[in-house]
Amino acid sequence: MNVTIRRFERADIPRKAAWINNPENNRYLHYDLPLEIGKTERWFDKNLGRTDRYDAVIEEEGIPVGLVGLLRIDGKNHKAEYYISMGETAYKGKGIAKQASRLILKYGFEELGLNKIYLFTEAENIGAQKLFEKIGFVREGILRQDICFAKQYVDRIMYGILRTDYLKRKNEWENEHTDTSAGSLQS
Repeated sequence: MNVTIRRFERADIPRKAAWINNPENNRYLHYDLPLEIGKTERWFDKNLGRTDRYDAVIEEEGIPVGLVGLLRIDGKNHKAEYYISMGETAYKGKGIAKQASRLILKYGFEELGLNKIYLFTEAENIGAQKLFEKIGFVREGILRQDICFAKQYVDRIMYGILRTDYLKRKNEWENEHTDTSAGSLQS
């Protein structure tokens, strides 16, 4: 497996819209659907040059398959919010999300010098929770009726991983029998 992540580019916008608009992908996403290309182009232009976020495309053998990134990068408190969404459904369940997550954690902790990376996920999104726990995120609490989406209140779970947790996990990953070091971050 050769998983890489690279910075999201304008040319990725139609692909992102298709991925987000796919009902197999958007059950737990809180977008105004359908995601429109023009609106996404304006979002892209507005976010150019921002240093408080890093949006990336996940590639497997050079084929774009999903999105991963860090939001709310906070240099003062050394933390950021993680997100991931696999877009190409044929590539789900193959360990690509795990590899991409490891790469974005490496970027956050080793390149940005973060101390904590956190995330929020719906209480019902058990599959995502399994991924997060596999890569070292720790469940920190439940936020009851945290957001209102589609006229329903949604409970969300907060997870976090500290730099010390990451460094411990990184050593474990390097000692795994499978080639989990394959992959890279491209600027």
